[in-house]
Amino acid sequence: MPHRHSLTELAAMLRAREISAVELLDHFLARIEAAGELNAFITVDAEGARAQARAADDMLAGDDPPPLAGVPIAHKDIFCTRGLKTSCGSRILDNFIAPYDATVVERLAAAGAVTLGKTNMDEFAMGSSNETSWYGPVKNPWDAARVPGGSSGGSAAAVAARLVPGATGTDTGGSIRQPAAFCALTGLKPSYGRVSRYGIVAFASSLDQAGPLAQSAADAALLLDAMAGFDSRDSTSLENQLPPTRASLEDGLRGLRIGLPKEFFDAGVDATVAAAVEAAVAALCKLGATTVEVSLPNMAAGIPCYYVIAPAEASSNLARFDGVRYGYRCDDPVDLADLYERSRAEGFGAEVKRRIMIGTYALSSGYYDAYYLKAQKIRRLIASDFDTAFEQCDIVLGPTTPTTAFALGEKTDDPVSMYLNDIYTNTVNLAGLPGVSLPVGFDAAGLPIGMQLIGPYLGEARLLNVAHRYQGVTDYHRQLPGMFA
Repeated sequence: MPHRHSLTELAAMLRAREISAVELLDHFLARIEAAGELNAFITVDAEGARAQARAADDMLAGDDPPPLAGVPIAHKDIFCTRGLKTSCGSRILDNFIAPYDATVVERLAAAGAVTLGKTNMDEFAMGSSNETSWYGPVKNPWDAARVPGGSSGGSAAAVAARLVPGATGTDTGGSIRQPAAFCALTGLKPSYGRVSRYGIVAFASSLDQAGPLAQSAADAALLLDAMAGFDSRDSTSLENQLPPTRASLEDGLRGLRIGLPKEFFDAGVDATVAAAVEAAVAALCKLGATTVEVSLPNMAAGIPCYYVIAPAEASSNLARFDGVRYGYRCDDPVDLADLYERSRAEGFGAEVKRRIMIGTYALSSGYYDAYYLKAQKIRRLIASDFDTAFEQCDIVLGPTTPTTAFALGEKTDDPVSMYLNDIYTNTVNLAGLPGVSLPVGFDAAGLPIGMQLIGPYLGEARLLNVAHRYQGVTDYHRQLPGMFA
């Protein structure tokens, strides 16, 4: 069955004309329709996808088709897509039709990918469980009573259930890597600036980064190579011309130094998760790697630092949603102030309001120096900790999350507990570094366990190489949830 093949394998099958793009599209559209209970999609564009698939078949009939010609993908509903709703999982954008494509959408389309639709997400990417969406929670394909992770949970659930072979996500504090861990996927958060943010609805501009969610490291490399590159429309986009990450996937691991931060293996991590990660480290050592203990002494400050900086930037970015120019507008406002207040109060959900209020407070007169400025200083210390660690090792390794997927509703009334789920991921965003999560086992309940690899700036190729070599001797990434096999 086509859905049992990876994105890389499907791309090869299409080029070999073993299956047509239209046939492949129809297969995945049928799977999406049959899996509606997951609530993974906000919008499915069958008509537009079919037109793209027919065009892809024409490309495949010619010479040298683009690398993703005919491969179905989905986009997190935070990427602007011309002519399709871009809601960010929010009521306030429920009626917004994007007039242009995000750079990521443009580049994947230019590579021949077929867009099936837009995936569900935590509202404005604010959440760790995909329970804050206006369109309802997404369910984890491995256990429908569990969360898929957030905020890119719709993309993760769609790929894990093989409703689509690959999808885009965004990662502000772990929102690609954490759902990848909960859903047995490979999820890559690139270095800040490597993938253009143009056309991505902003949450926290100094932290947001787009990346791929897919079955394997090879799939992630194929998607990253299509997505990445300089974009003059994004002032934070890097002009560095780097070789394709696919070129080094097969490099050997002999001499690789793996840094194991003692802070990643403290009492906060579940014993089963720690054991699976340690077994994965042993497998990498058999492939030629060595280990060294390193320290990230300011890691514990990552959560409070992140939850000052990210809400502060969100408070500024979300000021544009005012009920005037586009998006939701309240009924019968009595004056302009009433229009602003009720449109935002009715349009935003509780988590978004919470973060706007925190951010506005942190930026207010008298508190800016005490909170925002101090958080930026701590951010510099966190980045320095990674710099020091990379003097002793080539990559840093640890669990992606402290536990496996938790139950729907378990943490919705305890925001601090929810935020702590990102303790191993958000420092990577604060430092602007690349990170990848890959599956390394399952717990006694059959829930996936994820391991995170962190590299120095622009070190994506090495991270994907290590993940690929590990996946060459294991098959966790090939496992499918029983009911979606």
